Formats: sequence, C-alpha cells, structure tokens
Amino acid sequence: MTHTPAPTARWSDVLTRANAAPLAITCLAVFLHAADGLLTATMLPTIVEDIGGLRLISWVVMLYEVGSIVMGAACGLLIARRGLRGPMTLAAIVFALGCLVSGVASTMPVLLAGRVLQGLGGGGLMAMAFVALTLLFAPHLRARVIGALSTVWAASAFLGPLIGGAFVEFATWRAAFFSFTAVALLLALWLWTRIPADLGGDDAGEARFPVTRLALLLGAIMMIAYGGEHLSPVTTPLLIAGGIALLAAFLWRDAQTPATRLLPRFDPLLRDGVSAIMAMIFFFAATGIAVGTFAPYFLTVLHGFSALAAGSLVALEAILWATTAALISGRPEREDARNIALGLSLVGLSIVGFALSVASGPIWLIAASAAAQGIGFGAAFTFMPRMATRLCHPQDQAVVAAAVPTVQRTGYAVGAAFLGIVANMAGLADGQPEAAARWIFIAGLPFVAVGLLAVVRLWPHRHLA
Repeated sequence: MTHTPAPTARWSDVLTRANAAPLAITCLAVFLHAADGLLTATMLPTIVEDIGGLRLISWVVMLYEVGSIVMGAACGLLIARRGLRGPMTLAAIVFALGCLVSGVASTMPVLLAGRVLQGLGGGGLMAMAFVALTLLFAPHLRARVIGALSTVWAASAFLGPLIGGAFVEFATWRAAFFSFTAVALLLALWLWTRIPADLGGDDAGEARFPVTRLALLLGAIMMIAYGGEHLSPVTTPLLIAGGIALLAAFLWRDAQTPATRLLPRFDPLLRDGVSAIMAMIFFFAATGIAVGTFAPYFLTVLHGFSALAAGSLVALEAILWATTAALISGRPEREDARNIALGLSLVGLSIVGFALSVASGPIWLIAASAAAQGIGFGAAFTFMPRMATRLCHPQDQAVVAAAVPTVQRTGYAVGAAFLGIVANMAGLADGQPEAAARWIFIAGLPFVAVGLLAVVRLWPHRHLA
C-alpha cells in the first residue's frame, strides 16, 4: 500500500473564517504565558521598591517555573480524563486569579502566591495550546499553526519587556497585572463557549499523576531556594546538598517508571548523546536565567535605566534568539552538533561579558553580551531537540521531545534558586548591588563549564542517526 503524503497547506488555508477562533485561542494562550514572565522581570525593580522583598527577588521567577513544571506534567493526563475545554478554561481562570493576586499584593509573599498561580495557569495554557492544535486543526494545517505559535512566542518575548516597561513609565505595575487578568478571563470565556465539550478525553487508561516524582523535583528546588533565606555556614550547605540529593532521587525514581517517564534515562557521565543534550539544556538554562531575573534590577539601580530602557535590553536578547532560530532553522541535520557547539560557546562568552560589565559597565558590553546570549541560544536550542530525537531509540522520541521544555524549566527554577543564594550572600539585600551583580554571573560560570563539557561529550555522536 502506497503512502500518500498530506498536501502542504498554504497560509490561506489556515487563515479562514472556520479556523479564526481556534487559531486566536491557541495564539492568545501562548501569548499570555510567553509575555508574562518577561513583563514581570521588567517591572521587578519598581515592584521591589514599592512592596519590598528584595531578598526574595529570585523566587518571583522560580515559583512561576515551579508552577509551569507541575502543569506541564499534568496537562496531558487532565485532557485525557476531562477533555480539552474544562482543563484549558480552568488554566485560564487560575492564570487570571494569579494576576489579580499579584496586582493587589502589598507584600512580597502575597506576590509570590500570585506567581505560583500564574505559573500553574500559564504553564497549563502553554502546554494545552500545543495539545489543542492537534485536536482543533486538520493534520495538514498543523505545521502552519505551529509556525504561527512560534511567531507569537517570538513577538511575546519581544513585547513582554516593553509592555512591562510601558506600564511602569505611563501607568503602574499593578495595572499591568490587572490588564492580564482581564485578558485571561476573556480567554476563559472564549474557551468555554467555542471549544466542544466532547473534544478530547476518554483516553486516560491506567495513567496516574506522578505525585512522588514531582514532589521530589519540587522539593529539590525549594530546598535549594530556602538555603538562601537564612544564610548560615551550616544550614545553607546542608540545604543545597539536600536539594541535590532529592534531584538525584527524582532522576532515579523516574528511570524506574518506564511506562510514564517524565524524562529520558539520564547517564550522569554523559556517555550517550541524549544525556549530553539534556545536561546542556539544564545547565545553560540555569545560568541564562540570571539575565531575566536580575538584569533589569541592576540596570535600573546601578546604571540609571528607566523601566522601559531596561525592558528594551531584555527584549534585545529575546528577539535575537527568535530571529536567529528563524534564520538558521533550515540548516541540514549533519550540522546540528556544530551549531549547538558554536551557539553554546557564544552563550558562555556572554556570561563572561555580563560578569565583567553588569556591575560597573561599560553599557556597550552589557548590550553586546545580551545580543551574544540571544544569538547563541537561538543557534543552539533550535537544534538540540531535533538531534536528541534522532539519537534516541524510536520508541523514546515522544518522551525526549516532551522532556525538553521540562528540563529547561527545571534549569530555570534551579538556577534562580541557586543564584538567589549567591545574590544574598553577596549582599544584594544589604545594600551592596555592585558586588551582587558581579558574583551572580561569576557563579554561573561553573554551570557554563559543565554545559560545555556536555558539548564535548556530544561531539563523538555528531554523525550518528
């Protein structure tokens, strides 16, 4: 029997009246999640000035990623059991509630509670949007829809910091959260009225939610983060060690559950290509999160940037990431390892540049480092998922593909937790921002070293598969 390939869709096939609502729904879901993180990063200096909590600044990012990790793991099972409409509508409502809580927060702990809810809702919206496109669009249209979602992601990454800066400059940071609350509630209403009640569902089988494994993973992140709250020569190292132990326990437990693995099997010695790529994603995410978490604050406090100007620098990295990915995504598979190595080497150089410049300038080196990081991540992260799925066993391709965002978010969360400890040890909350600005990026260099070691371990596999 001869296989007839599906026809290649044109944009005119997607941009029709029938597809307008599904396309708008999925794109808006991606926009809310993508724009929210960088919008908040840009507003953080003003938020901290208003409500305090400088010591907890890294938690704003970390807890959002924690919520996203949980919902990223849960959404497939929720949709299988409840269909698409209910869970995705609930995710939009939870996101709206999180924005509302953040908007009315008068203390940092209340804001952090809002960020957890935003992470749960936003992570759910993002993950479910990609499930929704398989349910709402014909197979031959899906590549075009993925292209549209990628474009929205890139635009959101660019616009998020600018939107946050604009609200701070011309309104208030609270108004930004309230605006996102209103948009998320409109999305929830739209989802409930436009998605069929019987779409998806009835396919859960015996699947169980990975409570124990997620508890180990989230416990690891929280222990590392808590180590920075009450700095002590005894308890801080113990908490960090305990977090690392829980992370190892999570990896072991996940490997013992082959039917519902969250991650592919991981070799700590990086002897296979997939393990090397997962290590790269984790360690470079852990060091790269320093820009989104701390750079706007340091630019504002140390260099006199307005919120809008600081947001523009963060947006520079985001737009160069997206532009680079778009320009080189058509490169042949045989070049994957080389592009990954070049891209991550550029990211490593950018961390050195930040370490030399964020505390005292020059500004051009800060901007050049942001540009280098965006280009480097765009070059590397475009090809790491593709190469990982080529190198793994065919039966593991779905697990490997799904693991990429989970590993990346975990790297962001662990990196934010660890760098929060470094910031507090360097005196960020005690009026020493110059020292903190320097040490936060210096502390990322060991992550860079391990990530580059993973690049070396990947190199022998470059001609496989």
